[in-house]
Amino acid sequence: MIKLLKYTKPYLLLVLFSIGLLAAQANLDLALPDYLSDIIDTGIQQGGVESAVPIAFRQSELDRIFIFTPSDNHTTVLAEYTLVDENSSDYDTYIDDYPVLENESILVLNKIKQDKKDELHQILVEPTVVVFTLKQALANPENATMVWIALNISDPTGLTEEIFFSILEGLPLANRMLLSQAITKNFKAIGETMLDQIAALAVGLEYEIIGLDIDKLQSNYIFKAGGLMLLMTLLSVLCTVTVSFLASRTAAGMARDIRSDLFKKVENFSSNEFDTFSTASLITRSTNDVTQIQSVTVMIIRMVFYAPILGVGGILRALDKSSSMWWLIAIAVGVLILLVLIVFFIAVPKFNKMQALTDRINLVARENLIGMLVIRAFNREKIEEKRFDNANKDLTSVILFINRVMVILMPIMMLIMNGLMISIIWIGSHEVDAAAMQVGDMMAFMQYAMLIVFAFLMLTMMFIILPRAVVSGRRINEVLVTKPTITDPEDPKIFSESFKGTIEFRNVSFKYPGAKKNVLQNITFTAQPGQTTALIGATGSGKSTVINLIPRFYDVTSGSIRIDGIDIRKVSQHDLRDKIGYVPQKSSLFSGTIGSNLLFANEDATDEELKSALEIAQATEFVFDKSNGLDREIAQGGMNVSGGQKQRLSIARALVKKPPIYIFDDSVSALDFKTDAALRRALKEKTGNSTVLMVTQRVSTIKNAEQILVIDEGKIVNKGTHDELMKTCDIYKEIAVSQLELEEFA
Repeated sequence: MIKLLKYTKPYLLLVLFSIGLLAAQANLDLALPDYLSDIIDTGIQQGGVESAVPIAFRQSELDRIFIFTPSDNHTTVLAEYTLVDENSSDYDTYIDDYPVLENESILVLNKIKQDKKDELHQILVEPTVVVFTLKQALANPENATMVWIALNISDPTGLTEEIFFSILEGLPLANRMLLSQAITKNFKAIGETMLDQIAALAVGLEYEIIGLDIDKLQSNYIFKAGGLMLLMTLLSVLCTVTVSFLASRTAAGMARDIRSDLFKKVENFSSNEFDTFSTASLITRSTNDVTQIQSVTVMIIRMVFYAPILGVGGILRALDKSSSMWWLIAIAVGVLILLVLIVFFIAVPKFNKMQALTDRINLVARENLIGMLVIRAFNREKIEEKRFDNANKDLTSVILFINRVMVILMPIMMLIMNGLMISIIWIGSHEVDAAAMQVGDMMAFMQYAMLIVFAFLMLTMMFIILPRAVVSGRRINEVLVTKPTITDPEDPKIFSESFKGTIEFRNVSFKYPGAKKNVLQNITFTAQPGQTTALIGATGSGKSTVINLIPRFYDVTSGSIRIDGIDIRKVSQHDLRDKIGYVPQKSSLFSGTIGSNLLFANEDATDEELKSALEIAQATEFVFDKSNGLDREIAQGGMNVSGGQKQRLSIARALVKKPPIYIFDDSVSALDFKTDAALRRALKEKTGNSTVLMVTQRVSTIKNAEQILVIDEGKIVNKGTHDELMKTCDIYKEIAVSQLELEEFA
């Protein structure tokens, strides 16, 4: 899997942009619980009052607050407020919002930055709480005995606020600050947030006195916070959609590149490599395995990069809300990781087996589709159905086992998450009751806990999904790193322009990879231009193996093959095969038309050249018997034409190329004797100056060949013309007599 990371290079900018969007999305998602907390704590509990910095308050109230404020801070506070009274130019503007202006002057907060507001909050919060507490003590003197003792007031009954605060103003500043510290100390002992709540309550009461619309203030705050939450949600959705698009584009591009490289690699495989990788396995690796890589790439971009940002950010913000309940999250995450590890070690070994079984079911399905006629001819339908059913059941049982293991995760995950929520509510409610936490903070902590667990769940789920992709990546890499045994030389030689096409075998021996015994031994002969060299022998004698060595489908084990005196291993495969027109033993046609199949050999061939090749191949009769002619459709694998028609089209395709060397590997086996004879005569005229090698089982096809090689058990037992071999070679004579009698009878 790691070795496939190079395919991300063209899409690195998209990946980096996706990570940036994921960071933005995580921050947006993490901001939502904070806003919910603010709506509950500030919008509902505090009536929309955000801090101890009032937007407006009476001059008399500020004077009382200044009693408990060092004189240095007076200037700082007054600099950020504007005094409004009946003589002010903007009096009419403020009178509707602040009706108290009819009786006394007020101070209105200027437009200031947040950092300045935070500074004012630090200055005003404690004295505001002190003034509020003393007012409550004056209103209920029986509940504030300690205050009166501290102030040396024996009977507070009858004291008005004006007299009371004027007495306090007359005290030394040091005594006033000691009183302030004593009062605020009690609130701080309950909790840091308590001081802010009392200050907000005091400011709210001041707003009521000056006539500010509290309901409007509260609703405005809630709508503002809710609107921001809605905007962040929309932006988060936009990030999600964009990341999904970029991730899909990246994954699809990677899959395309991997599949393209796989195809190119397989195209360069020699027959040795095809013996190593089965066709079914190569199909699975190019489709199913690449799809697994594509799917996991999307998930890595969308989840693996997103989850750590969300998890770390959630932990930091949750600890900011409450540092005393961190252990609840730790327990939940620990249980979740333990669960996933158990699932991981149970399920992962099955992924390797699943891919192997996928290869198996592809193999069985492919064999059944290709061999359908044979299966029907031998009434093997039920047996093949059972064979496919067994392969299908094996794969199904493994998939079901994996899915059953995976399905356990969801209910247990929900149990963990719901248990975590109940625990937070249980413990958090006690902290709210003890004034150590606000309700909104508890709700925010709960949401952060869910986000943290969700982030860890995403990461752990990747450990479940990733192993299957790793298996697929390893299978793909096995193909990509396979070095073809047949390669071009670093400094290839080039055939001369006066190319003749003389083929010379010099003591050639060959054995298949992994085999202990040679299938060809000491093959030596020369095929001359303008002549036909034929190979004949019993089935399995090695005839096709001999000619497959010429285009380098395999390389010789020992000895050498030379064309025009140059060892074929010293020229490029392209140049070598460009000189050869090859007609395989098993005719292969491609889906398309007759014309497109013929142009496969030479894209620049004219219609006249195509028709000429068809005439020589004795194919005009069935090609032009219908009006569509060259445009006649050819099904996949040439399934809509007969075996003889496929052979003739394959011969015509080789003729279109007009190469100096022709190789016919038993390419007339499906033709009748009459068509075979006509084809031989036409071929002799067409290939008069070319080197022709022909493998056949028919003596009649090659009896006019200039050179006939008799192959038996991988050796040339005799060679010569038909007449010579009839006299000197018993094997050839036996074959010839039996076939020629049948031919003459036919």
